[in-house]
Amino acid sequence: MLTLLIYPSAFGLFSGSPFCVKAAYLLEASGQQWQRSDLLDPRRMPHRKLPVLRTPERLMPDSDAIRGWLETRGADFDQGLSDLQKGQSRALIRMAEDHLYFQLVMDRWGNDEVWPVLRETFFSGVPRLIRGPITKSVRKSVLRGLDIQGVSRFSQAERLERVENDLTAISAFLWHSPFLMGSTPSSADYSVAPMLAAMAATPVKTSLQQRIANDRLLTDYVARMDQAFDLK
Repeated sequence: MLTLLIYPSAFGLFSGSPFCVKAAYLLEASGQQWQRSDLLDPRRMPHRKLPVLRTPERLMPDSDAIRGWLETRGADFDQGLSDLQKGQSRALIRMAEDHLYFQLVMDRWGNDEVWPVLRETFFSGVPRLIRGPITKSVRKSVLRGLDIQGVSRFSQAERLERVENDLTAISAFLWHSPFLMGSTPSSADYSVAPMLAAMAATPVKTSLQQRIANDRLLTDYVARMDQAFDLK
């Protein structure tokens, strides 16, 4: 049986990482038999991050690589879609994973009100005596990365405006169908829905959290994904 190595559940979600949820969706949609195994420290994993899929041959890191591996074994996550729809799907995935994701990270790690809750949730396995200095160092590293990426250089108003443009694009698809590419979930949903769910589940009422949580179209969409894939 395949084993998906992921970050534990957090904030009421299957996993604290939207990429781990994405990988679980992919496995469910593929029809493969699999089980979860929770990790808090991915430093010994390939790429030093999660998710990682343990296959009979090797450890397969990264949700995109996991998708590719499943596709070589017969999975078709965009069955029935036209070439144009597949192109749109890819663009939505990149928007979610390479833009919205960094807005989420900024909201979690850069917000002084969210950070204490995040620290106690994500680093509960670190002894309390040394948790402070270790997590301070990790947070500093994450914030440095956000500065290099560029998201932290914008004001909160500028960041929200950029998010709004993405949400408008996503909503345009959802006005026409229950899922992004039609009546059934496809690869774009496996990336976009977990990102929106993670934003809405932020344990403090930030502007970003409220923007998603108060949007009926988006929250209903996330709920449909939960119903389509009853992850445990």
